[in-house]
Amino acid sequence: MTALPSTVVLAQFLRFGVVGTLGFVVDTAVLYAMLALGAGPYLGRIPAYLAAATTTWALNRRWTFRQTGGGAGRQWATFVVLNLGGFVLNYGTYAALVRYVPFVAANPVLGVAAGALAGMTGNFLLSRRYVFRQAVVR
Repeated sequence: MTALPSTVVLAQFLRFGVVGTLGFVVDTAVLYAMLALGAGPYLGRIPAYLAAATTTWALNRRWTFRQTGGGAGRQWATFVVLNLGGFVLNYGTYAALVRYVPFVAANPVLGVAAGALAGMTGNFLLSRRYVFRQAVVR
């Protein structure tokens, strides 16, 4: 991957955040649909995660990194697996802050926010480096 100007990377990061927000909406909607169909909260998360990951992959492919063509199936699978790493960063950050920072333990929303930022940053860097590495920036 060639070095991009910092303004391009920042714009990509912001678009990645917007796409992630849309993914959250899809994730939540599918989860609630699955719950209405009788799936439990754990089983319902599987199709919800896959729907959200597919949505965010497609939007990031077309908008955030503006990549077209080639290897969509493999790229999708890589994106899904790497985003699980972002979840680990998210939850790990949250859990560590709640456990070791009393102020965060008293205000867990701060841990949620820090975890989301850590997960999003990790997912962005991994996606940019390994999933959309040959992206054409316009």
